[in-house]
Formats: sequence, C-alpha cells, structure tokens
Amino acid sequence: MAKGLQGFSWTMLLLLCAIQELGFWAVHVAAEGPGLGQPGDPALLATGRVKRGWVWNQFFVVEEYTGTEPLYVGKIHSDSDEGDGSIKYTISGEGAGTIFLIDEITGDIHATERLDREQKTFYTLRAQARDRQTDQLLEPESEFIIKVQDINDSEPRFLEGPYIGSVAELSPIGTSVMQVMASDADDPTYGSSARIVYSVLEGEQHFTVDSKTGVIRTAVADLDRETQDRYEVVIRATDMAGQLGGLSGSTTVTIVITDVNDNPPRFPQKMYQFSIVETAPVGTAVGRVKAEDSDVGENTDMTYQMKDEEGVEMFRVTTDSNTQEAVITVQKPLDYESKKVHTVVVEALNKFVDPRFVDLGTFRDQTIVRVSVLDVDEPPEFWPPSNMMEVQEDAHVGSVVGVVTALDPDKANHPVRYAIDRSTDTERIFDIDANTGAIVTGKVLDRETAGWHNITVLAMEADNHSQVSRASLRIRILDVNDNPPELATPYEAAVCEDAKPGQLIQTISVVDRDEPQGGHRFYFTLAPEATNNHHFSLLDIKDNTAAVHTQRVGFNRQEQDVYLLPILVVDSGPPALSSTGTLTIRVCGCDSSGAIQSCNSTAYAVSATLSPGALIALLVCILILVVLVLLILTLKRHHKSHLTSEDDEDMRDNVIKYNDEGGGEQDTEAYDMSALRSLYDFSEIKGGDGARGLGEGVPSGNPASERHALPQWVQSPDLDFSMFRDYICRKVEQADEDLSVPPYDSFQTYAFEGSGSPVPSLSSINTWSSSSEQDFSYLGGWGPRFRQLAVLYAGRRGEEDGEES
Repeated sequence: MAKGLQGFSWTMLLLLCAIQELGFWAVHVAAEGPGLGQPGDPALLATGRVKRGWVWNQFFVVEEYTGTEPLYVGKIHSDSDEGDGSIKYTISGEGAGTIFLIDEITGDIHATERLDREQKTFYTLRAQARDRQTDQLLEPESEFIIKVQDINDSEPRFLEGPYIGSVAELSPIGTSVMQVMASDADDPTYGSSARIVYSVLEGEQHFTVDSKTGVIRTAVADLDRETQDRYEVVIRATDMAGQLGGLSGSTTVTIVITDVNDNPPRFPQKMYQFSIVETAPVGTAVGRVKAEDSDVGENTDMTYQMKDEEGVEMFRVTTDSNTQEAVITVQKPLDYESKKVHTVVVEALNKFVDPRFVDLGTFRDQTIVRVSVLDVDEPPEFWPPSNMMEVQEDAHVGSVVGVVTALDPDKANHPVRYAIDRSTDTERIFDIDANTGAIVTGKVLDRETAGWHNITVLAMEADNHSQVSRASLRIRILDVNDNPPELATPYEAAVCEDAKPGQLIQTISVVDRDEPQGGHRFYFTLAPEATNNHHFSLLDIKDNTAAVHTQRVGFNRQEQDVYLLPILVVDSGPPALSSTGTLTIRVCGCDSSGAIQSCNSTAYAVSATLSPGALIALLVCILILVVLVLLILTLKRHHKSHLTSEDDEDMRDNVIKYNDEGGGEQDTEAYDMSALRSLYDFSEIKGGDGARGLGEGVPSGNPASERHALPQWVQSPDLDFSMFRDYICRKVEQADEDLSVPPYDSFQTYAFEGSGSPVPSLSSINTWSSSSEQDFSYLGGWGPRFRQLAVLYAGRRGEEDGEES
C-alpha cells in the first residue's frame, strides 16, 4: 500500500512539473508599463522606446523530493536574450546559492535540497539579467516566489493530550463527555491532506465520537460507578477525509464516572450489643455503629436518629462528621435494679437525597441496639432529696431539727450510717444520730448571729465506708422575740431658751435585732421616772417613730442647761420586750431666726459652730505647740546632762597604772609623783599652810571646782575632817537631786600621805597619826551608799581603841 501511495505521489509530481515548464517558456510575454525594466533606462533602450520586459509567474516545487538529481524548478529569460550567451542571469534572496541554483547562461533554476512545506511554505527571491561584458543591468531586478507544493506526508496529531473527562453515572444516552481535536501539518487549502475524521478504536460499546467535531458521547444509559469507575477510550483521527491512503493518529481518553446518590445506607448487622455500668455519668459513650454506603463524597453523608420512645428517653445518638458513625451516649442515669437491658432502634438516612433516584427505593435503614446495664456497688442515696430544715432559735440543746434518710440502692440493701462533714460545721453547732439520721442542736442558737447554717451530711454503708454520698443541707434559724428594742442612736437635742410650747425638738426611731414575720411595731411612752416632767412631751406617731415637743414657755440655761428625758420603748412581742433610752436635751442661746448660737457645753458649741476646716487648723496648731514644747524639754535635758557629766567626772576614768616597785616610802627617786598630782588642779590652793589651802580649795558654789581643787594635806597636829564631811555631803545631795544619774557607787581617792613620807598622803580619810582622835561614827548616817565606808572606818577606829586599851 505504501508503494502504491509513493507511485501516485510521483505521478502527480511529474504532471505538475510539466505544467510549470509550459508556463515558464512564456515568461517573455510583453507587459505594458513598468516591469522588470524602468522607462528611460539607457541600458535598456537602444532606439529610445520602451522594450517589452518579462512577466513572472509563481514557481512551484514539490516537497520531500527524494531523487538523486537536482529538481528542476523553472526558467527565467529576458526578451533581449538572443541566445549568444552575452546575458548573465543571477538570483538572490532566501536559499539563493544554497537551496536554489541558477544557470547563468540559460536561466534554469534547480533545487538542490529536500524541502519540507511544514517547515517553510515558500521562498522569496530576486532575479537579475546583466551584460556579461560590462556587468550592467539589462533588466531591472525583479522579485519572484517559489512555493513549496504540499504532499500528504503528515499524519494527524492530538496535541492537547492526555485527555481526561468525566460523566455522571446513570447518564442518558448521548450525554456529552468531552471533545478531542487533532491537527494536521499538511496544507488545508490543497487537496484533502488536512481533512480529518474521527472514530472510536476501543470503547465503542460505551461511548461514541462525532466524526467531524470529535465530541465524545455516552452510548449506553447504565454506566454504574460502583461497577466500574473509569474507562479508557481510544480515539483515532484520519486525514484525506478518511479515504484510502490517508494517514492517521490516535489518542487515549480517560473517562471517569462520577458518583450520584443512587445507593441507600445499609447497616452491616441487624443487631448490635453493648454493655455499660450503671454508674456511668450522663454523656458517657455506650458504643458506635455505622451504616455503609457505596457512594462517595457528600453522597455518603448521613444522619442517625432513635426510632423508639425508650431510646429517645434513655439514650442520645449523634453523628461523627469525620467517620459518619452513630455515637450512642447515655442521656439519663441508668439503674441496674430498675432495668437491666435496654433495646433501642437506630435509623440511618442520607443527608442529601437526589430526587431523580427516589424511585430506586427508600434511602434509609434501621438496626437494633441492645444495651446491657452492669451492676456495681453504689453508695447510699438520700430520699427524699430535701435540702432545707427550720428550727427555732430558742430551741434547747439536743432538740431535733429534722431527719435525713438515705437508702442503699443495691439489692443487698446494706444498713446506712450518717455523719456530718465537720469542715462545714467547725463549731459543732449540730450533731447527727449515726443510725437514724436525726439532726439535733449541739449548741445554743442565735439567729441574730447566724440566720442560716449550711452543712454537709454524709451517708455511707455500714460495712464499706468508701461508698459515701453527700447531701448539702441548709438549716434556717427561725426568729423569736428575744431582743428588746433600742434607740437607733444616743440622741442629743437642743432647745432654744425662748422656745414656745409644742415646738418639735427631736424625732426618734428605734432598732430591733429581731425580725418578726409580721414586721415591727413599737410603742413609745415616757419612762415612769419622768412622770413629773412638765417640760417636754412625747408623741407616738404610730409609724415606729416618736416626736419630742416642748411643753412650757422658755427655758433658762442659767438655772438648768441640760435635761435628761427617759423614753420607754416596747415592741409587739410576743413576748413584749422593752428598754429605756435617754434623750439628752441642751438649752442653748439662739438668734431671732432660731439658729443656735451657743450652748453651755463647749464641745457641743464648738462642734456646732466650727467648720471642719477650722477644726483641722486648730488641731494642727495644737500639734505644733506640743512638738515645740517637747523639743525645748529635750534640749534642756540634753544640756543639763552635758553639764552634769562635766561636773561629776568619775575618778574611775582617771586611773594611772604604774608597775615599778621602789625602795619604800624613803625612795623619792623611783617615780615622779607629780604625775598623780597633775590630775588635779591645785591652782586654786593659795597660801603656804595646809589649813588655809584646805579651806580655800573647796568653793561652795561650783561643783567642778569642788571636784578638781582637792586640798593638799600637810602635816598638822590639829586634824579637822569637817571639810571632807561637807564636801561629801554636797556630793550626796547633788546625786540625790539629779534623777538622771544612774545609782552606782563611787569611790574616789585623795592625795594625802602620812608623815613618814615627803610625798603628800594618797588618802583623804586616813590620818597621818595612828593616835588620831577623829570619830567616824557619823558615816553611818549617810545612807546605804556609804555603808561600806562606815564599816571600814568605824571598825578601824574600834580596833585602834582596843589596841590603846
């Protein structure tokens, strides 16, 4: 078949070439007007007239030439060519010199290469005729076209593949699926090389294709996605209008069958069984069931519902949107003792129903679910579940408030014990009988302190305390009239001296901590001790208030500035309780308009006349004065303590230690005794004799001088210790009067020495002679501070007297 086709092609090619050859021999046909030559060209005109030029026809060359010799295309010729070879023909342009060659003498053009029309359909060239000797143009340059003649060498191609289409299942016959289109590279204007027709090679049992448009349609009406969800259809495209010798190409089209909701949900089982303990809380999942649906996507979306009354009451069914399962949960508390097995009916139905397929049957299905309740040991249950009791606040300790009852719901019916959660009754106001559940008062109640009590009662099995139930109990304390009424505040009133009879002074009200059910009702009268009162009257207004009015003309605060009015208040009971309150009435001076100006009570007048700003300013001034006084006292005390510390310098702070031992009292070279004397100021001791120095060295008015100006003892036969006595007495008196000085003993030494040494004595008390007649008994009268001193010297005097005797 291919050889026949090739022979046919070459036959047509030779026919075309013959036609072209006949046309090119006539290229010298004269043409009027400008042609290849231009008027007035001296190279072209020999006699001064326009010569006839050439007229170009379109050249044709057959594509895909496979011969060994160059393919003759055509011939160019000028009418001035006399055949003597004096004219040279040349061409330029597309493919000139490579694809197309020209004979310079004859003007014959040949194609030297194999051409393909699908790559290039025509070539544009320019022809020239020149004088071979002078190389001058004999004809003006002219353009011509060589067109490549098409042959049927390209098969149709499906350039947009692969093709994937879709169609819904159960679509009617002739439903359009998609369109395919092939293209042919051959020339559509020449012959039938590019005329394409379509046909089905594979899949013609289910689909057809339009031979001209390439539209694929369904061939049957029973396409079922659940049976086969895709088809592979082969479509062929043939050129030459499908005639013998035409070329063809094919493609595979994948057709996907889309789903429609044509299948109802179906439960795989007709019965499901689940079990759950009776103590499962509400909302606990019992189990899951699922209906199967052969469809896909949203066509499988379904909802579930209960179809019987028992199931609706005890259980609830919901749809899991992710898995499309029915979730069965507990809706009411279960009780094994009441019912051991529950049977419910669950129905599944499609959410989206296609009305086109309603006639296929009902799109719903049902199944039975049996739920078995498992028995567990449950804690006692309070019955009835009462949560409030009442008791009178005057109930005696041990009075019964009420009884709580709890029962064991299990078949064993174990005995129940009761208790109170003490974290809710820390004060142990109530107690409960462990066996009967009777709640009694444990302490005296007071509604005014606590009107409500919230306690938690525990009920547990007698032999298993881990099974505990709790119940909240509110106990209301009922009021009894056990509090007398009292005045709302300690009332104080003021009355002007020029008050008239019947003038309102004060309106009083009372408070009562009790809360009777019928409300308060109080009665006001003057107390019996105020029966002789002729100054004021009391009016009961009947709205639980009373008004006090004046009963006389004018008051004199010089005679009496304060009146105390006792008022008796009685409540409505029962029993009726009363109390007496006192209204204080002050007599004040008023101006002509009745405004109070002053009262005898300074506090009352100040509080009535001074503004808050004035009171604050007054308090600030008082505070500043107190701070100043305290500051002055502190400074004075500090100054006095400073002077006292200078005057009363303790000799204990002026101790000089030296550790060398000399040769006794006769050794005057071992130590300089002037170091001891330098501690004292002897500048005030004037005169050479000891008696005069001693008398002048102790001034009476300056304590500092008394301390530092110590007398220098000199040897004298007549010893007088009165100066020491006076000095010590003054020190004692100063110490007793100065309360800031701490009570510590003071021991002072004085620089006196005996007569056997040239150094003055180191003691102010020891005598220079053992035969001194000084009496130290008076030291015993100086008080406890000098008791040790008196013992030392009084005892020493007694020893000396004994030695002398």
